Amino acid sequence: MKESITGRYANFVVTHPWRILLLTLLVVLFAGSGGRFIEFTNDYRVFFSDDNPELQAFEAMQNIYTKTDNVLFVVAPENGKVFSAETLALVAELTELSWQTPYSTRVDSVTNFQHTVAEEDDLLVGDLVDDVAQMSIEEVQYVRDVALNEPLLLNRLISPSAHVTGVNITIQLPGKSLTEVPEVAEFARQLAADIEAKYPKHRLYITGLAMMNNAFGESTQNDMATLVPMMFLTIIFILGILLRSFSSTIAAVVMIFATILFAMGIMGWLGWKLTPASAAAPTIIMTMAVADTVHLLVTFLHNMRRGQTRHDAMKDSLRVNFQPIFITSVTTAIGFLSMNFSDVPPFHDLGNVVAIGVMFAFVLSVSTLPAIMMVLPVRVLAQAEKENAFMPAFAQFVIHRRRPLLFGMGLLALALMAFLPQNTLDDQFVEYFDETVDFRRDTDFSRANLAGIYTLQYSLKQGESGGISDPVFLKSVDQFSQWLRTQPEVMHVQTISDTFKRLNKNMHGDDPAYYSLPESRELAAQYLLLYELSLPYGLDLNDQIDIDKAQTRLNITLENLHTEEMLALENRVSNWLSTNLPDVGFTGASPTLMFAHIGERNVSSMLFGTTLALILISLILVLALRSAPIGLISLAPNLIPAGMAFGLWGLLVGQVGLSLSVVAGMTLGIVVDDTVHFLSKYLRARREKGLNEQEAVAYAFNTVGVALWVTSLVLVLGFVVLSQSHFALNSDMGAMAAITIAIALIMDFLFLPPLLMKLEEDSNV
Repeated sequence: MKESITGRYANFVVTHPWRILLLTLLVVLFAGSGGRFIEFTNDYRVFFSDDNPELQAFEAMQNIYTKTDNVLFVVAPENGKVFSAETLALVAELTELSWQTPYSTRVDSVTNFQHTVAEEDDLLVGDLVDDVAQMSIEEVQYVRDVALNEPLLLNRLISPSAHVTGVNITIQLPGKSLTEVPEVAEFARQLAADIEAKYPKHRLYITGLAMMNNAFGESTQNDMATLVPMMFLTIIFILGILLRSFSSTIAAVVMIFATILFAMGIMGWLGWKLTPASAAAPTIIMTMAVADTVHLLVTFLHNMRRGQTRHDAMKDSLRVNFQPIFITSVTTAIGFLSMNFSDVPPFHDLGNVVAIGVMFAFVLSVSTLPAIMMVLPVRVLAQAEKENAFMPAFAQFVIHRRRPLLFGMGLLALALMAFLPQNTLDDQFVEYFDETVDFRRDTDFSRANLAGIYTLQYSLKQGESGGISDPVFLKSVDQFSQWLRTQPEVMHVQTISDTFKRLNKNMHGDDPAYYSLPESRELAAQYLLLYELSLPYGLDLNDQIDIDKAQTRLNITLENLHTEEMLALENRVSNWLSTNLPDVGFTGASPTLMFAHIGERNVSSMLFGTTLALILISLILVLALRSAPIGLISLAPNLIPAGMAFGLWGLLVGQVGLSLSVVAGMTLGIVVDDTVHFLSKYLRARREKGLNEQEAVAYAFNTVGVALWVTSLVLVLGFVVLSQSHFALNSDMGAMAAITIAIALIMDFLFLPPLLMKLEEDSNV
């Protein structure tokens, strides 16, 4: 009954191609029109769901204190001397012009640092550098001495050797427009270019969280502008060579375009935003759309070369391939849908839009593709005796050497999987970008010469209004700051306790002996009030103390840390605070901490998602193949490739980040494709043709072998193209998927057939 329905459907498709093409055109145009609603967001916060505890803690801290999004200019004079008249003039001018940066709320540099000195009983507060043109050599030396001995500047805005300095711009984005970040980046780059033109003996490097956000967007746009055309040309080239049919290649191209238009259009209609992670969707959809196309076209062309008419060849191809293509499409979609269990929302969108594309590709492959082949001219020469000359020989090789292949491939799988424990969880968001990206190069320079972009922020709470002036609390803050500075991961600590020490020294005639915390709460409060009243607009203490003066924030700059190192540091800090300052409330937060936790959490959530996908796929295979033993056997070549791929990754790389945590579930559905097609042909030979297990294996190789390695080649090349991305989330995902799919083909050709024959020899399936 099922075949008769399929036969009637196939007959309708080949006899009414224009109706199908018209309907396809209308559907694709309507769905594709939703593409105009797609918006791109490059905010790093999109990697975290609204209920992410680290994001909530970070946002809560951002609401209490000044925002920490920033642009940091690192100024590197050619002669390596910051404290010269020319370089200080540059820094002063850059500081002044930086206030014009869109959405800027604060600018900090060596020149506008609010230096305090005592004049009798008065506290004088003003820019450390007032008028560079009028400064004497002695005054420049004085500025140098102050800067290199000021904890708030050293290792933050001036290097210990004074060979580079920084100008930091605090940015507060309204979040109302997607152009805000590009506006900031464009202004910063133009400002840097102008300064470098005016001061040719200086080089400016630009980093900061705002520039990181912009790098997300630029990397994504660059990938879409380069990888999609590269993939498209690769597919045309491979299909043209392997199918040896111009019409078939054209049909495949139409399929690809239609699938991408439909899927991305639906994404627009649903209001999903394009993100750095989900921007890989067109490349992946393009790759997946080819798989169904190849199976149908290979069988169709094979039938025509055997002498069948075009209509009969297509009807037979639909009859033979309809069920396997449907099963593989469903299992592939399930694999991508498992990405919804990820803790990273952009991966939800990527998985969902690719799943939509995969299922629409199935619809097109069994309707529009045959219709196109019915209206395009197809010229095929009969050459049945020459076709697939390699596959019969290869099949005999596998059959005759089934025992050594079974044990050999099994041992190889075990050997590679033994390296699985070599993988460690690691995410460094700066390293999401390779060295070709300006942000990565500038950030690496900044970290090596001045300060890094990795931060950790702790808010310490005294609890009472004005409580930060309490000497006991200030002592606790200072004790914590001093301990942090002894930690090997810490580059700089910005703390209010250093300001209180400086003010206490100032108010005692600048006597260095009084560089200590005030002894009474009243005195500390007076110092703080006097200091705050003297600060200019934009340089207040809101970045360090809350409006009620009940808590203070320490900004800690870190070396570039691996995920495990970051989590270990967080745990160490929390333990120290709980042990040494049990009465002080504290909260820790930062983007660095957010990324460290998301990787760990994502692995566990995807493990559950992948397990669920495996169960669903297994049930589908058992039902579709109508054999529980065969369905269970199919799990081996479906599960082992991912284990082997991750084992190989552990041997060669060893670092597993966000993107790799979703690869197992994603590729699980893909690698099932080859297994399903091979087993469906194998079972057809056993059930319909009455062949024994060895003959059935040979039949499967001869009928579907070419299509399997063609589709696998296209899939591997597609993900290899994705691996060329300059954005690590995409490049790592592409590399691992390509490795997994390649290993899966090897296992389907060299392990699955021997396994089938071994089990059938032992017991009749």
